[in-house]
Amino acid sequence: MIHNVIMFNDFIIKKIFLIIKIFFVYLLFTSNVIAKQSAYFDEGIKHFEKKEFEKSKFFFEKDIVFDPKSEKSYLYLAKIFVENENDAEQEINLNNVLLINPKNDEAIYMLTLLKIKQSDYNRAKELIDTFVLVCKNFCSKKNEIKEKLEKLNPE
Repeated sequence: MIHNVIMFNDFIIKKIFLIIKIFFVYLLFTSNVIAKQSAYFDEGIKHFEKKEFEKSKFFFEKDIVFDPKSEKSYLYLAKIFVENENDAEQEINLNNVLLINPKNDEAIYMLTLLKIKQSDYNRAKELIDTFVLVCKNFCSKKNEIKEKLEKLNPE
């Protein structure tokens, strides 16, 4: 009977050590993945600041592959498409940002400017109303976009 208890305890201890090993391997693997994600975004920022938009686009897209909810990468892609004057891709990326975080004031601001550029008065008005409610970092831009909307006003 004592022999069975000792064998059972050895079995439990071996299982516990196996679970601990698996856990540490998992932590090691996930930390490497997170580090790569951050590295792709950081590399994209470096190229963006140097105005190397094609290179930065590649890194932001790579970051999105690893983290499809990378709000910042979508935002920077939208900024790249502003520079490249690609309104359709800019709008897609801004909408992705707003799907992930509906209160991202920079994305709302950028999308409002795009809608004003496209003469979409109603959508621009909706966005401005939302912007006024959620603005944190871009509150100083409220008057600017309201003035641009007034110039567009169809009435």
